[in-house]
Amino acid sequence: MTNTLSSRSGLVWLWLSLVLIALDLATKYVVMNSMELGESIEILPIFNFTYLHNYGAAFSFLSEAGGWQRWFLSAIAVIISGMLIYWLKKLKATEWHLCLAYSFVLGGAIGNLVDRLVHGYVVDFLHFYYQNWHYPSFNIADMAIVGGAGLLILDAFRSSDKQETTP
Repeated sequence: MTNTLSSRSGLVWLWLSLVLIALDLATKYVVMNSMELGESIEILPIFNFTYLHNYGAAFSFLSEAGGWQRWFLSAIAVIISGMLIYWLKKLKATEWHLCLAYSFVLGGAIGNLVDRLVHGYVVDFLHFYYQNWHYPSFNIADMAIVGGAGLLILDAFRSSDKQETTP
């Protein structure tokens, strides 16, 4: 009896989350061990590696909250990760749009969760800017979360288009 992809759950996509977690943690490790906090290395005229600590969430939201945000944001990451694993289990592995999106968000959430639990902050180092405009620094985990969220939005539009054309 063969176990085809169509009969397997979306949990087979967890390998992608693990790859993203490993890539995120490896890049943060390299930055932490090769740069000083606040150090910036110009890569392109619009892009630097800038080693920063983010004690809050996206765009440093809650970074000055006094410390409770570490545990609050960690709890949110654990709850969301649990939900994503549950949803992956309910999906068929062939529903790759959603499996890919959930795996991206899961990998990013866990990558940043590890930082919060181990260090008390998230390591950010990717810094885009143009003249006096600076986009907030971010990391591989943040990219995975945004990419997964974008895929979820695309899937929602795709699903609504299918519903509109169905008689």
